[in-house]
Amino acid sequence: MPTLGAVARAWGRIGIVGFGGPPAHIALLRELVVERRRWMPSEQFEDGLAAANLLPGPASTQLAIYTAWRTRGLAGALVGGLAFILPGLVLIVALAALFLGSPPDWIRGAGAGAGAAVAAVAVHAGLLLLRPAWHRVGSDVRRRFVVYALLGAASAATLGPWLVAVVLLCGAVEVGWRRLAGSRHSIAPLPALIVAAATGGTLASLSWVAFKVGALSYGGGFVIIPLMQADAVERYGWMTDTEFLNAVALGQVTPGPVTHTVAAVGYAAAGVPGALVAALVAFAPSFAFVLVGARNFDRFLANADVRRFFDGAGPAAIGAILGSAIPLSLALQETWQWVVLAGAAVFLFVLRRGVVLTLLVAGAFGAAAVLLGAPLAA
Repeated sequence: MPTLGAVARAWGRIGIVGFGGPPAHIALLRELVVERRRWMPSEQFEDGLAAANLLPGPASTQLAIYTAWRTRGLAGALVGGLAFILPGLVLIVALAALFLGSPPDWIRGAGAGAGAAVAAVAVHAGLLLLRPAWHRVGSDVRRRFVVYALLGAASAATLGPWLVAVVLLCGAVEVGWRRLAGSRHSIAPLPALIVAAATGGTLASLSWVAFKVGALSYGGGFVIIPLMQADAVERYGWMTDTEFLNAVALGQVTPGPVTHTVAAVGYAAAGVPGALVAALVAFAPSFAFVLVGARNFDRFLANADVRRFFDGAGPAAIGAILGSAIPLSLALQETWQWVVLAGAAVFLFVLRRGVVLTLLVAGAFGAAAVLLGAPLAA
């Protein structure tokens, strides 16, 4: 059994070098605990990964906490989870202070360039999730899969903060549908779903937004974008469209989970205290889910209603990721940003380059464009 210091160093290293999102985090965690250190068997790791993918919230963060818990118990879960999260959190808060303050024009140009590529990144992330999700469900579910995905896409483009209600409702509908055992013409009453916005000041509202990100998001890290955009920009006015795009880009180019984006939103809302509150609220459910439920993951994975719920909520969340490309594109204010967006699409879908490289190139193009006299939105 490793010491807590060894856990802090090992999981902290992954938090520092973990560029590339969940696939990179999963590979690094597996290499650490299964292949190199042999702290847990492969079957146990795969079960933890399966459970993390069925839970709401950032799957790679939950897997990091779970593997640390299996390795060193409760203390290991807390130390390993924090070590995985903190490096990226510190970096994104520092970058938020730079990009969301009063930076020189070339820095703003870099942010505008990287932000212009975000819509293409959203489509790329959604399509990566779409194929395995489609093959995972049975043929009897696929028609409803399409409906749920379309509802998620339409909701992301139009409903803003109420998107989470649609995602949860799709999951509830699938549970109800399957429980009817083929009786397609009966109407089963579903419990009413009410999602109330928090009130009582900026930190209370910010906590509600962060809670949705951490506890009510399904389908991968990128679903946090449609969950946050309408709240951060339109409802509460913490950020402009341009600043939100910058925040999303920062969440992609920093190591660690994409959920760190919520800290940049928190910084825009209430400075460093807002960033810390947002991160605390967004990541707390991941610790709670694992620390409370890890001993019962076997039963969780075998629960039919859990899988049915995800068969409905998952496609809706993937559709929301794809649909978020519409408001993200509409947020672009300069003609040259559309050129960057088109170039990002070529990088991702034709040249098959990675997300981090695409965003860095887009940012460099934006900085150069502004230095050469391209206009920059206020």
